[in-house]
Amino acid sequence: MVVGLEVHVELATATKLFSASPNRFGDAPNTNIDPVTLGLPGALPVLNRHAVELAMRLGLALECRVQRSMFARKNYFYPDMPKAYQISQYDQPINADGWLDLPDGFRVGIERAHLEEDTGKSTHVGGAGGRIHGSEHSLIDFNRAGVPLVEIVSRPDIRHPDQARAYVTELRAILVAVGASDAKMEEGSMRVDANVSVRRPGGDFRTRCEIKNVNSVRSLGRAIDYEARRQISLHEAGDEVVQQTRHWDEDDGRTHTLRSKEDADDYRYFPEPDLVVVDPDPAWIERVRAALPILPAARRARLAEASGQRPDSEVVMLLVERDVDDHVLDVGAHGGDVALAMKHVKEAPEASAVVPAARLARLTSMEAAGELTATQAKTVLDAMVAGELERDPDAIAADRGFEAMKSTELESMVDDAIASNPDAWEKYRAGEDKAMGALVGAVMKASRGQADGKAVTALLRSRRT
Repeated sequence: MVVGLEVHVELATATKLFSASPNRFGDAPNTNIDPVTLGLPGALPVLNRHAVELAMRLGLALECRVQRSMFARKNYFYPDMPKAYQISQYDQPINADGWLDLPDGFRVGIERAHLEEDTGKSTHVGGAGGRIHGSEHSLIDFNRAGVPLVEIVSRPDIRHPDQARAYVTELRAILVAVGASDAKMEEGSMRVDANVSVRRPGGDFRTRCEIKNVNSVRSLGRAIDYEARRQISLHEAGDEVVQQTRHWDEDDGRTHTLRSKEDADDYRYFPEPDLVVVDPDPAWIERVRAALPILPAARRARLAEASGQRPDSEVVMLLVERDVDDHVLDVGAHGGDVALAMKHVKEAPEASAVVPAARLARLTSMEAAGELTATQAKTVLDAMVAGELERDPDAIAADRGFEAMKSTELESMVDDAIASNPDAWEKYRAGEDKAMGALVGAVMKASRGQADGKAVTALLRSRRT
């Protein structure tokens, strides 16, 4: 499988790329329009400086070279493109030759990330699946026409649907982090086209097909997997794969032909005569670079180092995605146990919003020192979340009678559990680790939940050997 992705992202500007009409989702149809949007004769485009800066910001975050660029006319006719051409960038994009590292370390090359204007939106009424074929009539909304886009074109480095999903997920996190876009796939501000081909291992690239406008990460993986299998079947049957554009149908789980695939020659690109060259000076580029926030990959690495976890572990990925990693690291700065703080914040997301870092640090310190069991620590945390924020964890624990159980008392309870559950003990000694659950449960019941589960497990393992 060989996959390259083209991701179209609407930029978070107040106005459109070449006019002063609002760039806003959800307004009444055909209200955010003007002579430039409608392509009326004599209307001239004026470039949005903020869109250029957001494109530079994204390019720098993707390790691209920000360079002198030029707009071009991409000629084609669709009803939702009033001018019958799109202003885009062709052989001189603003960003080129970058890369994006996935959480597992796999690197996907970025060929380019160029500026262009979005098209309007057509709605086909009365047909099956919202397609034009068989529809009774179509509606056109030009609000989206002229909205600034960056098209991020990856190199054909992806070899598995999981890598494609991880790429889009990581790219979305970067877009949001740098403030370039809200990247809401459900609102169409981030759309993915997937170029898919298959070859024998190490063989030459073969004819590809493009799957247009996939609007969810889950659908992307399914669409790529189906299209690869379809092409493999054609090759194995001795048939040719025809280069074409295809549509992913979520309902039947298949791709369907839309049209033959256009090549660059079909679009008759030529320099846009109404716009000048975009040539950002080095000082502007460096100001944009200096203003970039810490990116998701660096945040994961920072949290992983503080906790001893892997950067691509589930808990690290989740806490950075939830934007609570700074709070967890603040727990560590107050002397707390970062790994335990991560566990609690993962299980009780509201804790990161309401429990001060200093108090969560004290709670994790008590748990790490064996003064509280994991269950008791959770109970104390629940009390703080419920409103006891002004009280120290020590006081809350004392009110509930939580005390560290003496080792001799715990050992006695473990011995009693073994004696009371001989069948479970024999199965556990024979290597059935699942049988440990009954023994641990017996100890927890006898201690009324105050025994430390980790300590109980350690004692059982020591007795088995």
